[in-house]
Amino acid sequence: MKKKHPQLQVLFGQKFDGVVEAVHYTKNGKIDWVRAYERRGPTWSDHVLLDRDMLVQRIESGLRFFAGRRIQLEASEFEIGSRLELRAAPNGSLVVSAGIKDPKTDSLPEIPII
Repeated sequence: MKKKHPQLQVLFGQKFDGVVEAVHYTKNGKIDWVRAYERRGPTWSDHVLLDRDMLVQRIESGLRFFAGRRIQLEASEFEIGSRLELRAAPNGSLVVSAGIKDPKTDSLPEIPII
């Protein structure tokens, strides 16, 4: 039996629009792109690659993205962690974070880096 990540939980029937399962950062610490699943009506997309601007646009438009991963052999079920949020950094720039109150740069600690 696989050991589950301690911060992830299974939310059956929870309303969310996307799940980010992997992230790639640029050398300066900003998100370059993420690998995610997006809700398509009653079902989910195959994984999609979203660059930082596309992810920010989706979050700004009100879509709810969470850190997490798809449960194997359970088509539309995910283990999810913290919600991704847009926050103002101390220098005034906009950063994407999950579970961090005062991020200085983009920070998604629950999501594996690739």
